[in-house]
Amino acid sequence: MICALGSAVCFGTASVFQAVAARAADPGTGSGVDPALLLRALRQWRYTAGLALDGLGFVLQIVALRALPIYAVGAALAASLAVTAVVAARVLNVRLSSTEWAAVAVVCGGLAMLGLASGAEGGRTGSTALRWSLLAVALAVLVAGTVAGRLPDKPRALVLGLGAGCGFGVVEVSVRLIDSPNLANPALYALLVAGGAAFLLLTSAFQRGSVTTATAGMVLGETIGPALAGVVWLGDRTRDGLGWLAITGFAVAVAGALTLARFGEPPAAVGTELSEAEVGGTA
Repeated sequence: MICALGSAVCFGTASVFQAVAARAADPGTGSGVDPALLLRALRQWRYTAGLALDGLGFVLQIVALRALPIYAVGAALAASLAVTAVVAARVLNVRLSSTEWAAVAVVCGGLAMLGLASGAEGGRTGSTALRWSLLAVALAVLVAGTVAGRLPDKPRALVLGLGAGCGFGVVEVSVRLIDSPNLANPALYALLVAGGAAFLLLTSAFQRGSVTTATAGMVLGETIGPALAGVVWLGDRTRDGLGWLAITGFAVAVAGALTLARFGEPPAAVGTELSEAEVGGTA
């Protein structure tokens, strides 16, 4: 659980840097999956720093997934929105309402319940059909991102966010199905395709459409589906008699994260504030 929370801290802090960098990049063609947008964002030092934090967060996520049920890790990763909110409030002087501060506390309470109720990871290795299904979902995420580029703003933001969340969810499940770098394992390719597609869609979602809508879709995509997969196909369970506490904690943590959905990206004003601060510091 410490690794899962550490991963949330890394991802949440990285979001602040990546979102500002994505907004500063040239939007390009407007396609849902735009590799060139990612390359343009990489020219921003903030995006590179965010990727470094993402890399560390991913390592911690893998460690957590090898010891905890997917539902616990997924809820902890959704809590990265609470981290982003706190970082934006403290470092970038973004104002949080009383409701949003309450949501941060709710997320922490939900994670505490999950920590008490979570058992060890399930002992099932997963079927071959599950591995191929994950690869199919990963490819579908790529297709959905391409189609999203042709949609109006509102549905485009939702599809991009939900697609990114599903991609991250495929990564969570795939980690449990990879014991060694076996090139014949479809889960390995599912992890690579889904992870890359999710990053592309998320970068595009940061720049286009409603941030709140996109982030809410991402939270739902990366928590509910993977949690069900862990319980149904991989044998994830709770401690004896504490199933109700795990379900409550999961629901509470995800609900709190959805309340903080606007912090999937800091408000547009944050970029201006940060730029002005840098100018002042240089002067």
